[in-house]
Amino acid sequence: MKKRKIIITVILVIILLLVIGGGSYYFILEKGKDYAIEEINEYHYFVVKQGETFGVIDEKGNTIVNSNYQKVEIPNPEKPVFICYQGEQTKVFNEKGEEILIKYNKVQPIQLKNISSDLIFEKSVLKYEKDGKYGLLNLEGKEITKAIYEQIDSLPYKEGELLVKQNEKYGVINIKGNVLVESQYDEIQVDEYYTSEKSYRYAGYIVLLKTSEGYRYGYLNYKGKEILKIEYNEIERVKEIKDTDNIYLIGAKNGQYGVTKNEETVIKNEYQSIHYDGTNQVMVLEKSKKYGVANLEGKVIIPIQYDEIDITGNYLYAKNHQGVTVYNKNGTQANVNSNIAILNTSNENYKIRINNENGTKYGVIQKDGKQLIEEKYNYIEYLYDHYFIVSDENGKLGIIDDKGNIRVEMNHDSLQKIQNTDLIQAVLTENKTVEIYAKTMEKICQMENAIVQVEDFYIKVSNELETRYFDLEGKEQKNTEIYKDHTLFVDKKNGKYGFVDKAGNIIVDYQYEKAYELNRYGFAAVKKDGKWGAINEKGQEVVAPIYEFKDSTEPSFIGKYYQVTYAFGEFYYTDKK
Repeated sequence: MKKRKIIITVILVIILLLVIGGGSYYFILEKGKDYAIEEINEYHYFVVKQGETFGVIDEKGNTIVNSNYQKVEIPNPEKPVFICYQGEQTKVFNEKGEEILIKYNKVQPIQLKNISSDLIFEKSVLKYEKDGKYGLLNLEGKEITKAIYEQIDSLPYKEGELLVKQNEKYGVINIKGNVLVESQYDEIQVDEYYTSEKSYRYAGYIVLLKTSEGYRYGYLNYKGKEILKIEYNEIERVKEIKDTDNIYLIGAKNGQYGVTKNEETVIKNEYQSIHYDGTNQVMVLEKSKKYGVANLEGKVIIPIQYDEIDITGNYLYAKNHQGVTVYNKNGTQANVNSNIAILNTSNENYKIRINNENGTKYGVIQKDGKQLIEEKYNYIEYLYDHYFIVSDENGKLGIIDDKGNIRVEMNHDSLQKIQNTDLIQAVLTENKTVEIYAKTMEKICQMENAIVQVEDFYIKVSNELETRYFDLEGKEQKNTEIYKDHTLFVDKKNGKYGFVDKAGNIIVDYQYEKAYELNRYGFAAVKKDGKWGAINEKGQEVVAPIYEFKDSTEPSFIGKYYQVTYAFGEFYYTDKK
């Protein structure tokens, strides 16, 4: 018993020390303010439009909510919660068509802002109204906050965080209802800091108050901790510096700019302008119409005595009446021709060399400076391995290797690496031809008027006459290899389309002018006599070809309904003829 008391005492002392030192408080604060964004893997429910009113269907085309409403919104297509509008009033229904959340007034989803997604609402919360104020619910109907806010809106860029207004002041809460920023500001902006792993999660807040002297700005980090007091005329985060622990801010006081690193001033507010160069990680300073350069520690490495500072690639070009002095990024003078600029590439063995002496021309050198490709191209961009995209004097694009050999002819109007692959997509505008090249620069596909679609594990190249499939390595695949879970597969014979099973048995006769594979919901679009309809996974016609579509994109059906996409990527299904 005595031993147990000693252990408990030691634990309490450790906890006390952590609290005093900020460790435990920091952990608890982080845990309490954390939130998770729901991932949507499948769409089970869809808005349907019949005539001029809206309802809900499921993934098989069954009616869930009759089309009797002026507007319908589905915040999370995996969950059966449907917000139906009649004027300013809303009703909420479940998958059985039963009204739910009836004790709450004006239940609404919260529309996202500045978020790139076809899902335009917060996926796990709703807002409701009571006595002129708003509160927060989850989709199961559990109350997250009381109706204490004059306003609840999404915070631009930051999904999972909400802008709230209380006592005429703005703050931020998360979708769990935890306060991230107290409601004490006249305006709150997101600094737009972005990382590919966490999106805008680590973006901080630029906060504003209206004072007798005008607007004043301050800054809070993503945890809500004050970094800069509200005393600035302007604040901008250096977003190119990808460091969540160290925040660089350019701020102005009375028209004079300076730089802070977290709460520490690294460059005093005594400059007319400050601009960051991400290639060399330096700050270009302007003072009394003269320019110089400082590093991120605030040390001036190029004196503020030049009429102009140009930065191209790895070198800094300082100009005054005496000419041009070329500096390295550490501030030492570089022994290079002032007409030459060097750009790093993602491959440390190659650098792009730009010669501006007689018009701008591009070439390639090794890291030791040895010339690989002479400066004769209007543009060069490193691609991968030992390949480069180049442009000639006519603006046409091709690909060369590091010995200057042409690997893809220089007659293309656009040329790009296909996302998440090492395949190349090239376009010749004159004859509207798309070409696909493998990693080895071997042409594997050529098709006129083609549309290229990149999926998770394959690439689809198609036009009105044919469809071809390739894996992400460029190997051509059959449709039976791509759609392994399907029961039917498109087949073509004598210029007509039908459907066969995995064994090649004819299930749907060859009668269509065009046909697409089954979509994820088990329906395939088919075209006959210039009109479109749909069959199901058993080969049965669920809607005869009766629809005419003006564009050439692939129609998407669920039962008898086809998809219509409108503003901001939103879509609904309809049977309008």
